[in-house]
Amino acid sequence: MTFSLGYGTNGFSNHRLDDALAIIADLGYTGVALTLDHDHLDPFADDLARQVDHVASRLSSLGLNRVVIETGARYLLDPWRKHSPTLLSDDPALRVDFLARALRIAGDLGADCVSFWSGVSTVDKDVAWSRLREGVAAVLEHAARLNVRLAMEPEPGHLVQHLSQVLDLRKELGEPELFGVTLDVGHCVAVEPVNAAECVRLAGPLLWNVQLDDMLPRVHEHLEFGDGHLDLPGTLAALAEIGYTGLAAVELPRHSHAAPDTARRAFEALTAAMPQTWSAKAERRIREKPSVIGSLFPAVGREVGREALRPDTDPQGLVHGTVDDRERVRLVAVLADVLDDAALAAELRDLYRFGDDAERRGVLRALNALEFPGAEVTDAGIRLVEDALRANDIRLVAAAMGAFARFLDDHTWRHGVLKCVFVGVPLAAVADLTSRADDELRRMLADFADERRAAGRDVPADALSLLKEGH
Repeated sequence: MTFSLGYGTNGFSNHRLDDALAIIADLGYTGVALTLDHDHLDPFADDLARQVDHVASRLSSLGLNRVVIETGARYLLDPWRKHSPTLLSDDPALRVDFLARALRIAGDLGADCVSFWSGVSTVDKDVAWSRLREGVAAVLEHAARLNVRLAMEPEPGHLVQHLSQVLDLRKELGEPELFGVTLDVGHCVAVEPVNAAECVRLAGPLLWNVQLDDMLPRVHEHLEFGDGHLDLPGTLAALAEIGYTGLAAVELPRHSHAAPDTARRAFEALTAAMPQTWSAKAERRIREKPSVIGSLFPAVGREVGREALRPDTDPQGLVHGTVDDRERVRLVAVLADVLDDAALAAELRDLYRFGDDAERRGVLRALNALEFPGAEVTDAGIRLVEDALRANDIRLVAAAMGAFARFLDDHTWRHGVLKCVFVGVPLAAVADLTSRADDELRRMLADFADERRAAGRDVPADALSLLKEGH
C-alpha cells in the first residue's frame, strides 16, 4: 500500500482551476490539495453546487483520486487583512462558516479531510487558546453532521505551530474521531525539535494530510526540494513505514509564476526519492517492455492490497474504487504513455478478456482516467463497458459507469443507470449523472419505482432524489 503524490492548487493561482488540474494530472500526480479561493471553487459563489459537480467530474476524468480541501486562502474572507478572521478573532463566525462550507464541499467531493490552522494570536495566550478550543469544537459539530474529517496543521508563527500542540488540543477536546493532523514537512525543518521523519512517526495514525516542501531551519519560506535541509528520501520512507495511504501534496504557494515547470521538477524529485516499492518497479518495467503488463496486472492485489480507498463511506469501493483499482489505473497510465492508440486498444482488450473480475475492473477504471482516448481505444472501451454492464458483479457495473461512459449512446447509458439502481450500485458512482439525466431516464426510473412499490420493496433513496429533481 502506498500514498498518493499530489500538488496544491495554491501553487497554480495564475491558472484556471480546470487547467491547473489538467497540468497536475498530466505531470503524473494522482491527487490534489484544493485550496478554496476566489477563482478556485469559491465557497461563497451563487452557483457553488454546479461548480462542485463540475470539479468532481473533472477530478474523476483526470484520475485525481485523492483530494484534500485546503483553507489557507489569503484574502477570501477579508479583502484588506490576510487570513482574517481566524478562530482566534474577537468574532470568528465568518471563519467557522467558511470551514463549515469547506466541510460540505469536501463531503461532496469525497475528499480525505479539510485542512486548517489556528491563526496568529493577537491576544493573551490563555484567551487565544480558549477561543481556539471553542472554535474547533464548533467546527467539529459541522464535521460530525457530515462525517467529514478535520485535520489541523501546525503553522510557524501561529498560536499552534508545533505538532505537540495539535495533539494536546485533540486530547483537551476529548480525542474526537474526526480530528487529526495535517503535517507540512517543511515546517518540521523550520520549527520542530525533531526532523520531519520523526514528526511523521509521532503523528502516526492521526496523520491524514501531508504537505511537501523544503525549508531552512528557523525560516518559514517554502522552497523547492534540494534548496533547504529536508531529508526527502527519509521523510517519504517514514510515510511508507507508518503505512500512510493518504495524500502527500507539494505545497509551493509562492511559485505560481512558474507553476508547470516547478510542479514538473517537484515530481521528478519526488519520484527519484520515493522508496523503491513494487509499484515503482512495475511502472519502470512497463516503460522498458510494455507487454510485461500482462504478467503484472494479476499480481497487483497481492502486492499492494485490495482495501477500499474510502472504507468509511464506500466500503465496497463502488464509488471511489479500491487500492488495487488505483494501482492498475497507474499501470495503464504508464502503458498509455509508451503505446500508440492501436497498440493500447489491443492491450486493454487482452487485459480485460483474460483477466479476472478485479483485473477487468482495473481496465474499466483506467478507461475512466483517460481524458482524451484515441479512436481505437474509444471503440474498444465502449465494447468493454457494454460487456461489463451485462455482468452480475456490482463492482464491474459501478466501474463501467464512470467517466468513460460519456462515450455510450443515450439508450445504453440510461440502461446502465437503471442497472446500477437495480443491483444496488450507488448513483454517486455514475459520472455526469446530473448533467446527462433526461426525461426518458426519469420515466424509466419512475416505472422501476412503481414496480418496487407494488412488490412491497423499498426504492433506493438516490433514485428517488433523481426523480424529485425532474419535477
